Amino acid sequence: MTEWWRDAVVYQVYPRSFADSDGDGIGDLPGITSRLPKLAELGVDAVWLSPFYPSPQNDAGYDVADYRDVEPIFGTLDDADALVGRAHELGLRVVVDIVPNHTSSEHRWFQAALAAAPGSPERARYHFRDGGGPDGGVAPNDWRSVFGGPAWTRVTEADGTPGQWYLHLFDSTQPDLDWDSPDVHEEFASTLRFWLDRGVDGFRIDVAHAMVKEPGLPDWADDGPMGGTAEITDSNRPPMWDQEGVHDIYRGWRKIVDSYDGDRMLVAEAWVTPYSRLARYTRPDELHQAFNFDHCVAAWRADAQRHVITTSVEGSSAVGAPATWVLSNHDIVRHASRFGFPPAPRGLGGIGPDDPQPDPVLGLRRARAATALMLALPGSAYLYQGEELGLPEHTTLPGGARQDPTWFRTNEAEVGRDGCRVPVPWEGGAPSYGFGPGAASWLPQPPSYGELARDRQEGVEGSTLEMYRTALRLRRELGLGLGDLVWAETLSPAQTPEQSLGLLRGTVRVLVNFDGPDLPLPEDAEVLLASGPLGEGGVVPSDTTVWFRQP
Repeated sequence: MTEWWRDAVVYQVYPRSFADSDGDGIGDLPGITSRLPKLAELGVDAVWLSPFYPSPQNDAGYDVADYRDVEPIFGTLDDADALVGRAHELGLRVVVDIVPNHTSSEHRWFQAALAAAPGSPERARYHFRDGGGPDGGVAPNDWRSVFGGPAWTRVTEADGTPGQWYLHLFDSTQPDLDWDSPDVHEEFASTLRFWLDRGVDGFRIDVAHAMVKEPGLPDWADDGPMGGTAEITDSNRPPMWDQEGVHDIYRGWRKIVDSYDGDRMLVAEAWVTPYSRLARYTRPDELHQAFNFDHCVAAWRADAQRHVITTSVEGSSAVGAPATWVLSNHDIVRHASRFGFPPAPRGLGGIGPDDPQPDPVLGLRRARAATALMLALPGSAYLYQGEELGLPEHTTLPGGARQDPTWFRTNEAEVGRDGCRVPVPWEGGAPSYGFGPGAASWLPQPPSYGELARDRQEGVEGSTLEMYRTALRLRRELGLGLGDLVWAETLSPAQTPEQSLGLLRGTVRVLVNFDGPDLPLPEDAEVLLASGPLGEGGVVPSDTTVWFRQP
């Protein structure tokens, strides 16, 4: 029997923004549980939950203070158990986040490290270093935080004097763990077992390529996002990313999950290039999947899409793993807005009110076409909450409402990720659009969310929700997540390779028109799915994907 994760469609839930059960304006576990039937109706196979652990919420839960409990604003451990149980009743698997690169600065380990002396076992769990210069006032190296500013903060010792520095690749409240410490290995092995024993079906590993740093922590001049120049080779690999030692960690984790029944799985968030390096994370004795961010950043052009799809399928197949596709998540601009910048999609960074604004009609048309292409591909696909409604980025969010640490650490130069984290609309005429029982919403929702609410789209022919439901049903019925992909150059008499793609998925033909002239379908075509309206006689306009069959 094929393992479930090889062709699964996984739906990401960002707990703060999915469903609020108690009216405090923040989503919670009981709220998620109440909405699980809607996800089962949508047709996904699994739910991935972003962190819901105890946390001061300086980075919306990715600053974990306790890996084996639930943050009170989200509920209790009993609520987590009820969620897992209800999901399983509905036939949904549950994947939870694990954050192994760093803890919260409020974690008991870091508090103990602050109270301990330099060179102590407590400090050995983190990257504490002496500073340079005559008074130790120079940071140990030149690394930069992904969120902006330096990656080092100096502590005040117990006697009140300036002391050592600690490393944080993200916010200063997120100190990096040192995986040279046996304590760290033992703690996370125990954490995996804790949640596996409670019935979770897998883990999404945050910043999965960062846990091991190059010995000596050498200087690195490049302060680009996630450490990365676009062209990384072994001779210029950043010392904080994609080090060989991470693979030993994952071989140990694989043994743990394999010791449980039910095909438990591990998926990496790893911004690693080239794809051949990323594929190494999914070798048979390591992780099961790794997010395909090359797919996220690929331009909406025929050549770019064909290249990234080919590279991904071939690279994953070489190690016996499924390709994994994703277009949106809680860290990047929603693709309904990202694709709304002619002639090419915008980058992944946040959009603010003073930035050029996307064309919402163009963006949604392209987003639907991109999703229809993605769901026809072999492998596993990840959806981000609300994309099935065609939700755009909240691009006019006021500065006073922002909470992303990037906004503060860059002195408001970068707007950060709040725009994609705005609470989901469920009922167009309700306060907070049905997110909660009242009007409270931890981030303000744009007026456009009212018409995009789920109840406004259910049963409406041509709505984005119904397109997703149809695509997911057909994907499952026709087995599109499995099997081979074959490129077809002429699915339409007028097909132009520069502006369109054709591919065969078993008996299904997929035709994508990017920015070319209208493409007529063959006269005997049976249309199964179209991402947008077709022209008279079955003509496929630009920015449209069609699935069809022929006798």
